[in-house]
Amino acid sequence: MPSPSSHTITLNSTSPRVGFVSLGCPKALVDSERILTQLRGEGYELVPSYEDADLVVVNTCGFIDAAKAESLEAIGEAIHENGRVIVTGCMGVDEQHIRELHPQVLAVTGPQQYEQVVGAVHQYLPPPKNHDPFVDLLPPQGIKLTPRHYAYLKISEGCNHRCSFCIIPSLRGDLVSRPIGEVLSEAERLVNAGVQELLVVSQDTSAYGLDLKYRTGFWQGRPVKTRMKELCQELGQMGSWVRLHYVYPYPHVDDITPLMAEGLILPYLDIPFQHAHPDVLRAMKRPAASEKTLERIRGWRDVCPDITLRSTFIVGFPGETEAQFEYLLDFLDEAQLDRVGCFTYSPVDGASANALPGAVPEEVKEERLARFMEKQAEISARKLQQKIGKTLEVLVDEVGDDGAAARTMADAPEIDGQIFLLNATHLQPGQRLQVRVTDADEHDLWGEPV
Repeated sequence: MPSPSSHTITLNSTSPRVGFVSLGCPKALVDSERILTQLRGEGYELVPSYEDADLVVVNTCGFIDAAKAESLEAIGEAIHENGRVIVTGCMGVDEQHIRELHPQVLAVTGPQQYEQVVGAVHQYLPPPKNHDPFVDLLPPQGIKLTPRHYAYLKISEGCNHRCSFCIIPSLRGDLVSRPIGEVLSEAERLVNAGVQELLVVSQDTSAYGLDLKYRTGFWQGRPVKTRMKELCQELGQMGSWVRLHYVYPYPHVDDITPLMAEGLILPYLDIPFQHAHPDVLRAMKRPAASEKTLERIRGWRDVCPDITLRSTFIVGFPGETEAQFEYLLDFLDEAQLDRVGCFTYSPVDGASANALPGAVPEEVKEERLARFMEKQAEISARKLQQKIGKTLEVLVDEVGDDGAAARTMADAPEIDGQIFLLNATHLQPGQRLQVRVTDADEHDLWGEPV
């Protein structure tokens, strides 16, 4: 398969064979895991190449134009190399566009339509006749597309916000929280299988349970509220790292930082602020009080001094002036965020921001992006230098001939930095150990086991 995020598992050679390409965010990766687990449970063999597959499923991303282009390219390659392709995922909501470019696709389904995509596979590639679907429809150990030692735990679908640059609600609908007992049962299975880090994901993690009015569920015979705080309290007792992603800055996020200070969950908050200037935030339909945001950041650090704050921002949003961009740079100086991602504004079909006046020229967007990242690189380098000489707990991701690559509590996989351990070839992926930091640059650390 062509994509670095495509994953397959081989079972036996007598079953109908399915290839799979998984694109997009961690939430889509969880969708892929669920589909693959069900297909494997029904007796399908999952194979790693186009030529070995009887049929290929492509799980697409449709969030921004670049993601759509990648998805369409992946569909085209699958058709060229195999010829029998089923499309699913976020871009599946635009079936007409897919079929205009790739009329050969067998079927198109949207995001979260697990039964429909499996049903399409049944239609074009029936399951083995001698397979009893009740024997292992849900195998005890589902398929994971991440390394064995960490896993994404999706706690809800959809989103109730209507940010002007985003079409997630039209793709995935409004917020639908999973029952807390179901989430905790999945987490326990993962930890019992050796997972050392649970990465909690959703479109809006801090809204968990809002649609259920924080209904009380049951876990191990005990009543537990369907709410982020209670979820974190329970997850924190399972023995693995617990990392929160996509946390919208509701006031009740303040209830979580004491749990971080106690060591129940990782002192790490991924909060997408998107911008700092109030006029731009209002145009984005985001919370528009950067002064209050700075006050809350100070409050979080007072409660948990070791907290790592990650965020993402958009520059070049329609109507953004140079003065408003400079305001954002000043916010970075004040906030001193640890990990930051930034994107230039990209129009998305169906987003209300497309109709806003004041489009920023592409060259101005790119120039602002470069200045933004230069500013943040200075902040990051300074913060990482302060870690030299400290002893930190790390989780090993990879071990090679020259040593090991690991992550500290401050680093999520794939999006943050790493700590490199030279000559530590005796370590194993998934191992947690204490490391003394010996060097740093603007993104990564180096260290040695103690």
